[in-house]
Amino acid sequence: MANPKIKSSAQNAKKSNATAGRKPAFKSPYSKADLEEIFRRFSIQRPEPKGELEHVNPFTLVVAVALSAQATDVGVNKATRALFAVADTPQKMLDLGEERIRDYIKTIGLYRNKAKNVVALSEKLIRDFDGEVPQTREELMTLPGVGRKTANVVLSMAFGQATLAVDTHIFRIANRLLLAPGKTPDEVEQRLMKVIPDQYLYHAHHWFILHGRYVCKARKPECERCVIADLCRSPEKTWDIPSPLVELPPQPIGAAD
Repeated sequence: MANPKIKSSAQNAKKSNATAGRKPAFKSPYSKADLEEIFRRFSIQRPEPKGELEHVNPFTLVVAVALSAQATDVGVNKATRALFAVADTPQKMLDLGEERIRDYIKTIGLYRNKAKNVVALSEKLIRDFDGEVPQTREELMTLPGVGRKTANVVLSMAFGQATLAVDTHIFRIANRLLLAPGKTPDEVEQRLMKVIPDQYLYHAHHWFILHGRYVCKARKPECERCVIADLCRSPEKTWDIPSPLVELPPQPIGAAD
């Protein structure tokens, strides 16, 4: 009978190193039933959640989301109301010019660089896309000032695609609740896409944002106002009784961030 093959020490070391370098698979503290119930409650509380950035068409949405980086929706809305009244297409924005765009958005952080990006993305839309906002993530991300998060917001809000844009609220909640912890927005996005039930994916982006903005706040979560307090696995949780599950009135656009 042939002798069994004995692995060399080098082979064993190689296997050991490969195993050590591999990230352990994430094990969610939430069962499938827990996840279904969490999003079911969000769907009852806010059946038709809306984004709070004011816009009139896909182009103005792209501009608004690009301007919202390191700024609040409230601040962006105040600046863009007058801007979009005079420039709601790429050509009108170019006709307005960078200097006048700066005058409209000077209350927003990084407004000088953002004005340059608005001009540049308007030029690219006219040059490469016949003035129309593209409907794929890859094409959107070729626009100046548009990253993955902005592209996902536009795909969801303008074109009805089930995407998930990980902003500061979503990143915080995914980590705080141990729902989809990750060190980067991309890692959090990948994990959330795996745990969110398919039928709830389309609205999940806005549910998370509104929950993070008005309940699970950055400085101190208001757990006594949370509809998933009993299901939440956050070590920061201070309350175990869920608030009454009732439909909330529509959130007014421009409410405080």
